[in-house]
Amino acid sequence: MDRPKRKYLLSRYFANQIRSEPKSSHFLAVGQSVFKVQIAYIRIKAKKDTIMCWDISLHTDIEIIKKTFPQLRDERRQLDYNYDYLENVQAITFPKYPILYKDKDSSQLALTEMEWGVLPTYIDDPKLQADRRRNMINVRSERILEDKKSYWYRLRKQRCLIPVSGTFEHRAVKGWKKKVPYFIGEAGRELFYLPGLYQWHETVDEDGVVERVGSFGMLTRAANEVMANIHNDGPNKHRMPLFLPEDLERQWIEDIQEDDMPPIFLFEMPNEKLKHYPVYTLRGYPNRPDGKHRYEQFDWEGLPPLGSDTVQTSLF
Repeated sequence: MDRPKRKYLLSRYFANQIRSEPKSSHFLAVGQSVFKVQIAYIRIKAKKDTIMCWDISLHTDIEIIKKTFPQLRDERRQLDYNYDYLENVQAITFPKYPILYKDKDSSQLALTEMEWGVLPTYIDDPKLQADRRRNMINVRSERILEDKKSYWYRLRKQRCLIPVSGTFEHRAVKGWKKKVPYFIGEAGRELFYLPGLYQWHETVDEDGVVERVGSFGMLTRAANEVMANIHNDGPNKHRMPLFLPEDLERQWIEDIQEDDMPPIFLFEMPNEKLKHYPVYTLRGYPNRPDGKHRYEQFDWEGLPPLGSDTVQTSLF
């Protein structure tokens, strides 16, 4: 790691740009000095943080997608997935993830891999571009049509579906130093699809080969009661992914008009249609002490029921 980047990481840390989770020791060196920093996960963020829903899980056989969409064209380069990795995919690193989109030329539905976090191609500086990109992991559905000068309005016709088994969100508990992560899925569905927007951009590798790379953002909306009680803290509290029923999922990927989009944005998943339960810590530890999967329920001793928390301004 080069010296300027080390300084940048440390400045972010000491500027209190780190959120809590169970901590582990790491060393960051600048010149001859070594700072022992207790960290679990460094989030390098833009000054105005808009990240809210950035943990998803895919622990269902991806072949189910092909059964649901039999005419699907598979464009993936990697056909055999590491499902241990997919148990908890974190958007902060802009990971590649399988998504569905409709090819404009053939009008055929395709399954491919894109990077999570829309790349702001209008920014040339790499650091500024990365900072801005972290604010484009999520897409506020309310803004897509209301602001015709926004980047999202330009992408409104480039819609995709994000296959997931569920998502993760963190709950602040009164009197607790650390937030408690929850797994959230749709009741009765082992695999469902979240709406997103995508774009293509071209990159040139070290050998001068031009490659087309896709990137996407996940749509969010105001939280329902259950999700508001879970996502109850932070600069973007009371938000949630735009959970949809099957008919609206399919409608999102079809050739709909702008007038068809607001009813989709306004849909609020009923509380009883979401399954939710606490899980073990997601940050800082590769494996659970009980050997179970990250998406499986974990019983936190003394955890009060949802809805009993008081909004906190700090967890430290």
